[in-house]
Amino acid sequence: MASYLARAAPRALRTTSTFSTVIRAQRPSVVPRVALTTAKQAFPSLRRSFATATEQPRLRLGSVAPDFKAQTTHGDLSFHDSWAILFSHPADFTPVCTTELGAFAKLQPEFTSRNVKLIGLSANDLSSHEAWTKDINDIASTDLSFPIIADADRKIAYTYDMLDAQDLENIDQKGMAFTIRSVFIIDPSKKIRLTMTYPASCGRNTAEVLRVVDALQLADKKGVATPINWTEGKDVILPVPVSTEAARKKFKDVREVRPYLRFTSGELK
Repeated sequence: MASYLARAAPRALRTTSTFSTVIRAQRPSVVPRVALTTAKQAFPSLRRSFATATEQPRLRLGSVAPDFKAQTTHGDLSFHDSWAILFSHPADFTPVCTTELGAFAKLQPEFTSRNVKLIGLSANDLSSHEAWTKDINDIASTDLSFPIIADADRKIAYTYDMLDAQDLENIDQKGMAFTIRSVFIIDPSKKIRLTMTYPASCGRNTAEVLRVVDALQLADKKGVATPINWTEGKDVILPVPVSTEAARKKFKDVREVRPYLRFTSGELK
């Protein structure tokens, strides 16, 4: 955290001369509580830089995904429920986001068949989302039917750290940072299984999101791993802790390239 502050704080605070003086004079770990609280209230975009463990959980693979309740285009939402993909967008009526949501809408039946719920998030209010959805459906010739969270106050974006360093300066008229393109895949036990983070300028690949869902679900079901560029139906890899002898008792075919590299079709005996 300290190393991050040393790099990011001067950029994020260049417009706050009084508070910058405090930062230069003292180490981040000993910034007076009053000054820190005042700065965070005046500049919400600074919350990410100086978030405490209570304000912003440190999210890692295997962490329990923070639950939340939010307003969405489908009514109020309680987040924890089955497999879910939470993916964020910088703002409504933006070109890259429009193409992404159109593509996810078209691929939604594939996610549904895997018992995976799609949940979008954008930093605007419900009325904006509803108008934008009409545009998306018209442009992509689709029917977007999954919820989009209204995160105008960035509360969920800050909780899930859906920001980058540049976004601390790239703020809207309310002084709040825009979100970036984050993807969180969460399993039924509420654990974060995979994350992806894209800059605002780079659109996501929906086929890749679906591919990793297949890989995660297959790993859970059969205790295997997936090699580079794996897609459904291709051979999978046996994890190192599993002996070849044990694998041959479980799977119909095992191909040993090296003692540590064994492939199988995954077909069980």
